[in-house]
Amino acid sequence: MSPSRAGTSTEEAGNRRSGLILTLPALAVLIAVMALPLAIVVLRSFADPALGFGNYLWFFSADINLIVLGRTFKIAFWVTLCCIVIAYPYAFAMSVAGRRLRLLLILCVLVPFWVSGVVRTLAWVILLQDSGVINRTLLALGFEKIRLIRTQLGVMIGMTQILLPFMIMPLYSVMRGIDRRLLQAAGSLGAMPLKAFFQIYLPLSLPGVFAGSIIVFILALGFYITPLLLGGPQSTMLSTLIQQQALSLLNWGRSGAMGVILLIATLGFLAVTGPFMRRKYDMSGSGK
Repeated sequence: MSPSRAGTSTEEAGNRRSGLILTLPALAVLIAVMALPLAIVVLRSFADPALGFGNYLWFFSADINLIVLGRTFKIAFWVTLCCIVIAYPYAFAMSVAGRRLRLLLILCVLVPFWVSGVVRTLAWVILLQDSGVINRTLLALGFEKIRLIRTQLGVMIGMTQILLPFMIMPLYSVMRGIDRRLLQAAGSLGAMPLKAFFQIYLPLSLPGVFAGSIIVFILALGFYITPLLLGGPQSTMLSTLIQQQALSLLNWGRSGAMGVILLIATLGFLAVTGPFMRRKYDMSGSGK
């Protein structure tokens, strides 16, 4: 090895060591605030009140726990789907709008995002209640009241509004990079606008759909305040049961087991759907 190459290798090794040293404080913080608490929760799920799998056996032997777990995933799925349906045209409008209109649309997304989730949920309580603005408007238009508060529909409405920014921004970032001249080229070759959209634009925007869907779905699984304030017994999610076991009943072992089960179920869902999403994206990206 020549002296110049040896000097370059030594310099690169020194840079790597310096980079590792610089990341140690951040790594220590992550361990302290994430890994260590998670390890404590896992340990207590096996050790409180007695060592063993008692907390997990209790969870799977109670039908209500399994029903609530399935309902949690169902609500998260529908909220994610609603976010896609609402966010896609909005993000598309952001990507094609002029500078001033785009700034206004971005502010409409970010300003509510900066407001506390509790405040936004309380606003939905006022809007969705039986004597709220929505039902008063329906009565004024000659329609009957719709029960929205303390229902799964009310929970999904509130969660969708709160999680919309997490779907819109990934979609917008991807759509901004799509060359719209591709649609013009497809039109010049005889493709109808709708066909050009589904065969060209939609496949190119799928990475934003997938990224936003994963973010929204995972966040929806752990929602607590919105289901608590807008929902009722028929819309209870697993986070509410965890809170009841931990704070109301002081049963940290059972609450820890429920949290671990939710985490494992989420990771399992991502492991199953992740390759499918990547395969679908690869197929669309290759033009098949």
